[in-house]
Amino acid sequence: MTSMVAPINVGLQFRGNWCNAKKKVEDKAGEFFQQRFNSSCHANALKKKRRFSLLVSSSRGNDTMNRITHVQLAHLTTEMLGSESEAHASSLVTFFRGSFVEDRFVYRQIFFVRSYEVGPHKTTTIQTLMNFLQETGLNHAFSCWESKDNFGVTHEMEHHKLIWVTTRIQVQVEKYSKWGDEVEVDTWFDTAGRNGVRRDWIIRDHYTKEIIAKATSTWVMINRETRRLSKIPEPVRQELVPFCFNKLAIATEEIDHQKIHKLTDATAERFHNGIVPGWNDMDVNQHVNNVKYIKWILESMAEEVLKDYKMTNMTLEFRRECTVSDYLESMTCSSSKVIGVSNNNSVNRQPELQYIHLLRLQNNKEELVRARTEWHLKQNQH
Repeated sequence: MTSMVAPINVGLQFRGNWCNAKKKVEDKAGEFFQQRFNSSCHANALKKKRRFSLLVSSSRGNDTMNRITHVQLAHLTTEMLGSESEAHASSLVTFFRGSFVEDRFVYRQIFFVRSYEVGPHKTTTIQTLMNFLQETGLNHAFSCWESKDNFGVTHEMEHHKLIWVTTRIQVQVEKYSKWGDEVEVDTWFDTAGRNGVRRDWIIRDHYTKEIIAKATSTWVMINRETRRLSKIPEPVRQELVPFCFNKLAIATEEIDHQKIHKLTDATAERFHNGIVPGWNDMDVNQHVNNVKYIKWILESMAEEVLKDYKMTNMTLEFRRECTVSDYLESMTCSSSKVIGVSNNNSVNRQPELQYIHLLRLQNNKEELVRARTEWHLKQNQH
């Protein structure tokens, strides 16, 4: 009996070893690479090579599992790929079904808003948006360094026992998507000072291209065993540099560089105690996932604010890690009580409400996260 072969799905990712491939593929991405094959046989003499390989999956007959094999390609250089149209660029699909755009410096991921990702307002929550950002950033890292098992680290980072941690993130929200909406998230990164990296994101409606949210963040490296801050080793820096992209998601004048003042028992207006991280709150680096902190921070917000207002800006400063054995308390206060006047410098984004938040350990009062949030009435946001 002759078995039927399903159409071949092609994905793109960076790899290391190369040889010629004459595998005929049936979709547009495959046709593109087949066309380029004949003109790339002598590509070894060209400069600025970027190495790629195809992931080809096919299912035969009644097989219940897709068989995935690596098909090696001839060299495809930056010049060759950069000369193709945007239509061709969109066919460069990665293992995670994202794609590279803007000369392969920007990574784009598409998300459908699921029913379990919307809140009481029937729109996405800030946690949902943060999860979109995190997932896109990790998929980007894997597509650059094939680091799936190591949660976004490069090969040299793994060799030096280093992992990424966030120190600060700012998110500006223009609107919140609804259940069933399709959004696209663009992300890229650049170096920030001697020992940091900045990662930015823009979320758009996939069809109208309307901006939904923008975010910027800073990251550093720590030793995964000692949990101590580390400088960026030169071999790691050399892995990062080819992918760095000097572009800002949030305009310079709107980036929140202001110090977030510390709350105390005397200045805080609202408290929520007894927050206990569970095992399912941990990520693969054995500490609390950053998105979990947002939910806990908002536990001490007044219910009427959560019901009648929408968060339009949030800045988080991460001070230390949190583990499953910790007990936490959340504190919130109007920023005017702490600093007298609002310290928002953006003329175009003056909030109607602004709050300072603190998440700390309950026993020794050590700080975990400082935050500042800005809010507008729901009907005023549209």
